[in-house]
Amino acid sequence: MHKRHHNCSRDARRHDGKPCPAGFYRARHGMLFGVCAGIAQRLDVSTFWTRVIVFVAFVFTGFWPVGAAYLVAALLLKPAPVVPFESVDDAEFYNSYAGSRRMAVSRIKRTYDSLDRRIQRMESIVTGKDYDWDRRMNEC
Repeated sequence: MHKRHHNCSRDARRHDGKPCPAGFYRARHGMLFGVCAGIAQRLDVSTFWTRVIVFVAFVFTGFWPVGAAYLVAALLLKPAPVVPFESVDDAEFYNSYAGSRRMAVSRIKRTYDSLDRRIQRMESIVTGKDYDWDRRMNEC
């Protein structure tokens, strides 16, 4: 029995109206690495027929060209996100994390450092002498 996945279509929207991940991903529920299912989802075609086409190409090319391409795709394609993206920032973070965890941790650290600097500036304003003087003037 074949399944047709309607998670993503060419207009980059899922059936529930939320944005689809841009690009190709390996499906998490695929038979062998999820390459065919991921391609089928992105192109909005039947997973069954995608597998049939790959298998026929696999047989008629003498196994190695298509087999090698399939293995390269399995290694290079990132796994599909578990939770759908809510925004472009979510997609950007996922792609940076799936591509390089070190880059994702670096991005989180930069965001944290930026927030920390902003909080320190607010604290310095609230606890500064000028703020204390203004508060006393307003009490009178």
